[in-house]
Amino acid sequence: MSRIDSAFFEIGSLDTLAVLDTPLHRLDPRAKVITTLVFILCVVSFEKYQLSALLPFFIFPLVLVGSGRLPGIFLLKKLLLIAPFAFFIGIFNPFFDREILFYLGSVGISGGWVSFASILLRFTLTVSATLILIATTGFSGVCIALEKIGAPRVFTIQLLFLYRYLFVLIDEAQRLVRARALRSFKGRGTGMAVFGQIVGQLLLRTIDRAQRIHLAMRCRGFTGEIRQLRKIHFGHAELLFTLGWSGLFVALRCWNLPEMLGAFLLELAR
Repeated sequence: MSRIDSAFFEIGSLDTLAVLDTPLHRLDPRAKVITTLVFILCVVSFEKYQLSALLPFFIFPLVLVGSGRLPGIFLLKKLLLIAPFAFFIGIFNPFFDREILFYLGSVGISGGWVSFASILLRFTLTVSATLILIATTGFSGVCIALEKIGAPRVFTIQLLFLYRYLFVLIDEAQRLVRARALRSFKGRGTGMAVFGQIVGQLLLRTIDRAQRIHLAMRCRGFTGEIRQLRKIHFGHAELLFTLGWSGLFVALRCWNLPEMLGAFLLELAR
């Protein structure tokens, strides 16, 4: 039960960071969503063997964490929580791509290891940017921004409901786990058969709870429109934020800054 309580706290904490009052939080959600999308597109567009060109992109999440006064340790923990998915996606690359690309001293580095490192770097950059976006905007703000920039309303509403329904699912799971713990003695009630029954009961309870939530929303006048207390406005600050960062991302995508800097330093050393 403590694990479920912890998971509930972790999910809620990321969204509650959006209530902070900083210049980054006050920006129009559309500016942050568009900038993050440009950042992700530029990062994932690199070839699988490129590593050094990805390093300058870390300036974006680092600057946002500092300007938004976000807890870096908390975001790092969230990142490490899903890091195994990227690890297992790329861990087999060294077994299939064994062509030596370069040497570190007498040790040959194959293309598989380079592509594996590239996957981990791109995962770190894209996921950290997404976490920062939610932490500075809120999930409802992200959905509003997606709708404002042209995403179908049905998609944004379903996306918001999917996120909100996680809290209902966790709440029902807490009740079931607590009831099982109170009725279990000497290790009984912990087998796979009981686990299957718990999953079935969880499904039935969440369906019933979802129906009650839907009726409550209809009684309160929900018409399918996402509403926000703070009025959004795309002004000069948002335009400067979007164009400035997007221009930097495109420039870093076109020119390999670390490679150019290394060549320049070698030229000076001669």
